[in-house]
Amino acid sequence: MNQRYKKLATPYKIWLYILALAPIVVMLILSFIRSEGISFDEADFSFQAFELLFDQTTLVAVGNSFLYASIATIVSLVLGYFVAYQLFKSKIKNKLLILLIFILPMWSNLLLRTESLGNIMEPNNIIVDLLSKINIHLSISIKGTPLAVVIGLVFTYLPFVILPVYTALEKIDYNLEEASLDLGLTPLNTFWKVVFPLSLKGVVTGTILVFLPAFSGFAVPEILGKGNVLFIGVLIEQAFKNMNYSFGSLLSILIIILIFIAILIVNKVDKDGETLL
Repeated sequence: MNQRYKKLATPYKIWLYILALAPIVVMLILSFIRSEGISFDEADFSFQAFELLFDQTTLVAVGNSFLYASIATIVSLVLGYFVAYQLFKSKIKNKLLILLIFILPMWSNLLLRTESLGNIMEPNNIIVDLLSKINIHLSISIKGTPLAVVIGLVFTYLPFVILPVYTALEKIDYNLEEASLDLGLTPLNTFWKVVFPLSLKGVVTGTILVFLPAFSGFAVPEILGKGNVLFIGVLIEQAFKNMNYSFGSLLSILIIILIFIAILIVNKVDKDGETLL
């Protein structure tokens, strides 16, 4: 029976090798090659791409990515944990329906969501127009600012915190909370000394699920930042657009290494993958 299941996995293995591992190997090779575009006629071995890692533009992009991804992660953790905890404590019978409402925006196209959010951040938008009908004149013009990028990142990746935190909270034995209250702890102390430590798996998973895409993405900073906020993802997109495949490949490899490290952390913190369900 096991051999039969292994044969069924063969198409997946072929897909993995061709569409996942092969491009990584190609990017790794391109990182050490200097060439004009994708022409290898006059290509030669070079560390030029590595030298660009210490260029001022690259350092600014990495700094912006780390700073704004960290801010977005912290805000998402605070809001996401609050929502997950309130849902966990609520007496709503169909909690999965509430979770589905949070997940629904993720089913739509990321670019479409980001463009829609960007339109709301413009001075003239549908909300301003509707409010003006009732003599409420409001002007919003934050598109192209770091604030717009942070709002976009939180708006996009907030569900990635809510889901794992709620899953971790649901697995906590309620008897532990009752016991702490019976022993004299206040509800606040019970939360910090019992509930929160037991939900750290979800917090760690949510942190990684938000920080990584926020750090390496380019759609949100490119659209909402209007080119004024440089992220490492935007830098990679510009490198490939300008046919600097060597530098773009090197940055992509570094992002992949970061993702592998994150996977190892998640596997160590949550070996059974409970918070990923």
